[in-house]
Amino acid sequence: MAELRRDPDRNLALELARVTEGAALAAAKWMGRGDKNAGDGAAVNAMRAVLNVVGMDGIVVIGEGEKDEAPMLFNGERLGTGVPPLMDIAVDPIDGTRLLATGGSGSISVVALAERGRMFRPTTFYMDKIVVGPDCVGVIDIEAPPAANIRAVARAKGMPISAVTVCILDRPRHAELIRKVRATGARIKLIGDGDVAGGLQTAIPESGVDILMGIGGTPEGVITAAAMRCVGGEIQGRLWARDEAERATAGAELDKVLDTNTLCGGDNVFFSATGITSGELLEGVRFTATGANTFTMVMRSTTGTVRYIEAHHRFDKIDVLTRANN
Repeated sequence: MAELRRDPDRNLALELARVTEGAALAAAKWMGRGDKNAGDGAAVNAMRAVLNVVGMDGIVVIGEGEKDEAPMLFNGERLGTGVPPLMDIAVDPIDGTRLLATGGSGSISVVALAERGRMFRPTTFYMDKIVVGPDCVGVIDIEAPPAANIRAVARAKGMPISAVTVCILDRPRHAELIRKVRATGARIKLIGDGDVAGGLQTAIPESGVDILMGIGGTPEGVITAAAMRCVGGEIQGRLWARDEAERATAGAELDKVLDTNTLCGGDNVFFSATGITSGELLEGVRFTATGANTFTMVMRSTTGTVRYIEAHHRFDKIDVLTRANN
């Protein structure tokens, strides 16, 4: 990471803010229009265009779209201007495509960077995960029953189990997990989509979410790990195979517990997320007569600083973002 060593104050997360802002602006025009692929395609095109002007030699490790057969920034794609630093890129132009298509709350645009070779390369589409914020690092164990993890989080936070809130994707596969969580007396927040945002909320005290559990996307797990590296939280994951073909591909990796550093390692991790539709994590894009307002959070692992950026974009002054919205 020669360039980052020469310029230790360079914060790529601030440059990534333009990337997620561009994707969010492009996607937001598709809110509620019922076409998640069109919205995703607009976000992908905008994200690619802005990433290509960032001063880095980037390779997409966590691409977008393969799982849903949507437009994508494909794995192995090279982005940036081609100069150092050498970075791995994880993207999710829309975390919550169905939320955008239906006009639901909480869809965001996300991108993360880590040093080359330090992001986990998924071998399955899905992963069983557990995520907590900084005050619960070291107390969770994905191999333990849900009740044990909930008790551990309650002790770490100094609260009764009845006050603990568990975030879970609302999917049929989680029926047994939901039953077990309810049996503890803990509260449950079911979300339709967007488990990157759900995982991030565990690190934000005012969100009211204490722990995320359940099976979600493996790419989203890697992106969540990048965020946890920045805020000091923790994720543990185990790959989850949908069928025998995936089981054969994953092999012995199915038996491994993947911790935060395994999913996203290195000394320099950068993260940016911009709201598309308003949710509990971020406000969404707000269009005005002359442009739009965006709301973004950016983070960097070396400092642990979380910045919130509110920006107004004038469409008569924008180049790539205007094109992305037309």
